Amino acid sequence: MIREKFNFSLKLLFLSALLFLFSCEKKEKTYFETIALNDIKLSDPQPGTWRYNRTEKFQTFENFQKSKKIIPEAGKNTIYLQPIGGFNDLQKKQIELTQEYLKDYFQLETKVLPALYNSIFPRSVQRIKDGNEQILAGYVLDSVLMKRKPKDALILMGITERDLFPKPEWNYVFGFASYENGVGVTSMFRFYNGNLTESNFNESLERLLKISSHEIGHMFGIGHCLNANCVMNGTNHLPETDSHFARACSLCQQKLNSSIKYDNKKRLIALKNFFEKQHLNSEITRAEEDLKLIK
Repeated sequence: MIREKFNFSLKLLFLSALLFLFSCEKKEKTYFETIALNDIKLSDPQPGTWRYNRTEKFQTFENFQKSKKIIPEAGKNTIYLQPIGGFNDLQKKQIELTQEYLKDYFQLETKVLPALYNSIFPRSVQRIKDGNEQILAGYVLDSVLMKRKPKDALILMGITERDLFPKPEWNYVFGFASYENGVGVTSMFRFYNGNLTESNFNESLERLLKISSHEIGHMFGIGHCLNANCVMNGTNHLPETDSHFARACSLCQQKLNSSIKYDNKKRLIALKNFFEKQHLNSEITRAEEDLKLIK
């Protein structure tokens, strides 16, 4: 009996030791914890930049989870692009590439609708500002996109070659969106300094990709990023847009993935392939660095 009790005690000690060892082992890092090593800290805001005169609250993952947001569901899980205007061949090519990119970025079916003509805009929502023809952005959302949103559309994003303004006192805006209604519009106008050519095609395209994915990111409930250099950083002007990565930081990717249940590695590889195809070298490097970490 004493020997049996002794053996039982030894077994308990052995099991306790094993449990201690297991508890001391490091837990395997998540995808987001792993790629966080490639996040680049935000620099101090300079005069004229988005953060310089604004105080924005940091959106934690917990805050994000509590926020209202659009979530894909059966029968309503497609992103649509609605071109509005008269587009030349290079502009049409950018729209096609934006469709391809957004499909990879959000891992959702993305389609381009037949273009609408600028004649859809009444004179009352048009103005001339600094010699540029501008369209009231709110009209595009409320009177054009909302009325034409397909039944299976999760999001409808307009793309126009006209300049946009959100209200009379504002000079212009790159993009504008109604996050609750899942509609938005992006203007190409200022991305190529008046004339889109082969030589400025990639610079202009990267701006279009950033602004479009940024606005749609807001529709999925992601606030302006204060975590790292990220596509979800706020922007006031093109130099600031150019300084932001097309890459979403680890925290913003975690937020997006919690709403859209995609395979993170599959998405990363698809984005890397897109960047390679378009020779967007800085973004290729960032995607490769993330892939090295998860391998």
